[in-house]
Amino acid sequence: MKKIKLKLAIRIVLLCVFFACNTTDEIAVSKNVVSREVALKANLQIFTTAKNTNLRLTKTIEKQFTKKIQTLETDVAVFVNPNKTFQEFLGIGGAITDASSEVFSTLNDEKQEELLKAYFSKEGICYNIVRTSIHSSDFGLGSHTYIEEGDAELKTFSIAKDKEKRIPLIKKAMEYIGDDLVFYASPWSPPAFMKTNNNMLQGGKLLPEFRQTWADYYVKFINAYQKEGIPVWGLTLQNEPMAVQRWESCIYTAEEERDFLKNYLGPTLEKEGLGDKNIIVWDHNRDLISERANTIFEDKEAAKYAWGIGFHWYETWTGGLPKYDNLKNINASFPTKNILFTEGCQEGFDVDRLDYWPNAERYGNSMINDFNSGVVGWTDWNILLDENGGPNHVQNFCFAPIHANTVTNELIYTPTYYYIGHFSKFVQPGAKRVSTTTSRSTLDSTTFLNNNGKLITVVMNKTDKKISYKLAIHKVETTIEILPHAIQTLIY
Repeated sequence: MKKIKLKLAIRIVLLCVFFACNTTDEIAVSKNVVSREVALKANLQIFTTAKNTNLRLTKTIEKQFTKKIQTLETDVAVFVNPNKTFQEFLGIGGAITDASSEVFSTLNDEKQEELLKAYFSKEGICYNIVRTSIHSSDFGLGSHTYIEEGDAELKTFSIAKDKEKRIPLIKKAMEYIGDDLVFYASPWSPPAFMKTNNNMLQGGKLLPEFRQTWADYYVKFINAYQKEGIPVWGLTLQNEPMAVQRWESCIYTAEEERDFLKNYLGPTLEKEGLGDKNIIVWDHNRDLISERANTIFEDKEAAKYAWGIGFHWYETWTGGLPKYDNLKNINASFPTKNILFTEGCQEGFDVDRLDYWPNAERYGNSMINDFNSGVVGWTDWNILLDENGGPNHVQNFCFAPIHANTVTNELIYTPTYYYIGHFSKFVQPGAKRVSTTTSRSTLDSTTFLNNNGKLITVVMNKTDKKISYKLAIHKVETTIEILPHAIQTLIY
């Protein structure tokens, strides 16, 4: 009798397990059906900026997804795979230079507030990165340092000049940015007496006897700015260390930069309790970036002090695309190191080209390809320049996303401002880049997944024709039209 009862109990247990497993499968199937139905009903919002139209970051249409069918070779498509994610997004922003501060100071209160909101507010394009110079760069009224010439002990160190116009503007931007602020600084040149050419301009090198003094100078800068309530996230070791410029500049070979980082700057910051500051090496163009990365990152003692590598877009090229492959190579070779775009602007200012569309498309192409190459953040150059592309004390006039006419108190928004906004306004710090490819070279595209679950896909059409394309994500898709010379942000 006991054996019969035991067998019966075992059969009951097995039946319960069978039904439980099948019920679980049914629930899983049910969830899949529900999620598919939700995906099919989900709205997709589209924001557009387009040449020869009034569309400027304008919400143009909402779409819904339908069940995906096999894509044909004749279709133009953007393929997004949210299951494959890559680098974490740090942010987008620009530089608050002496030039930007000077121009800002000429605006009345209303226009100043307009500029701040345009860049840093949620109603604007949500910049969260701010770069500045350690003392002067070419964009300002002249050269200056924080010490009296010849003061090797740094006893006269003072940021009083920055407190006049630059720091007040930085603080106003910080009020809008809040906790997402990423603030970093770059030196263009050590003081003249510390250099081989005894001149802040025209290149020259840091004299060996002043390497420790120069490292101490960074410390004083960080402490002085933080005393003003500006948290310094990091710094670049040297702006454009391979360019002899007619403005502030200083040359480092790859080995010299490695050794200054390893033996002076890194240990000095650590000793002074500033080891949490993120040091960015190179801070120059994509063309020679691999040599710099190989030299510094393969040295364990130097590499431990480097958060990552920065780059600009001014490399010389004679056709095709800029050297995005170099970024991909660094990302693959040194996956623990970050890549940050630290500067870019359209050179050769021409007042008749403030609305010149190729300038904006250069930004769109670079941002999409940089992010797809593993870049974590993107920093434009001056946030504001005047009607002449300055001030610049060596007449190196350039474009900015926004210019001010200092005579009429007018702000002029270039197409570039809106192209940058298609990324910065919608992609949030902490987002992850998502696998995105296109079936045609006529379209450029990248995608990020925000922490709130929203996917942000940017699509750019640089051709003269309107293009109809499929946005395909797993088992759903939708068909979208993009105007000629246009950029879209898709939110879904």
